[in-house]
Order: sequence, then C-alpha cells, then structure tokens
Amino acid sequence: MTINRNAVIAILAVAVAALGYLYYQSRQNVIEIKLPSVKIEKQ
Repeated sequence: MTINRNAVIAILAVAVAALGYLYYQSRQNVIEIKLPSVKIEKQ
C-alpha cells in the first residue's frame, strides 16, 4: 500500500510540475508575441 501511495504521489507531483512549467512557458510565449505586435502597431 505504501509503495502504491508513494508512486501515485510521485506521479502527481511530476504531473503538477510539468503542467506548471508548460503554463509558465505559454505565459511567456503570449507576452513575447504581444510585444512585437505592439511594436508593429506603433510603427
């Protein structure tokens, strides 16, 4: 039982870390895409 619980906890921790990293990257990509569009509109 303890091995299964530890495995589930480890899998959930990795999944949360991966989703958080992807979300952080997607936020950065959106910001990077918006900055050039603002610059193009100013020009």
